[in-house]
Amino acid sequence: MSAVREGLPEGRYGRSADERADRKLKIVGSVLGVGLLGVVGWIGWDYVAGQSVSAEVIKFQVVSDSAVDVHLEIRKDASVTGVCTLSSQDEEHGEVGRADFTFAQKDKRVDELVTLKTTGRATMIELIGCRAAGSAN
Repeated sequence: MSAVREGLPEGRYGRSADERADRKLKIVGSVLGVGLLGVVGWIGWDYVAGQSVSAEVIKFQVVSDSAVDVHLEIRKDASVTGVCTLSSQDEEHGEVGRADFTFAQKDKRVDELVTLKTTGRATMIELIGCRAAGSAN
């Protein structure tokens, strides 16, 4: 006759210490991953939502050795006066012009043609940035 066992073999069922450690590491890793995604999302949202004035250079035309016409599209709150800084460079990448332009129109989207005065013939225009009038940025 065969003998019948009363209990289960030891170590055969249930979790080992390694499996419990692996589970804890997965939980800690998941929590840290979600936290990192939250921080990155918050920083991105703060950057995008924090900019009340933004602009884009649509095109530019060098009209002489001392001036460049720049077509800008500015997006801002209707109640905000925007200030955008433009810079121009020559062929050797030396700065030949820099100026701030103010946009006080009561519109959310403004298309504007501005003239940037230069000290030499410009070959490139760069939009340095935009900000609300009176802000330090």
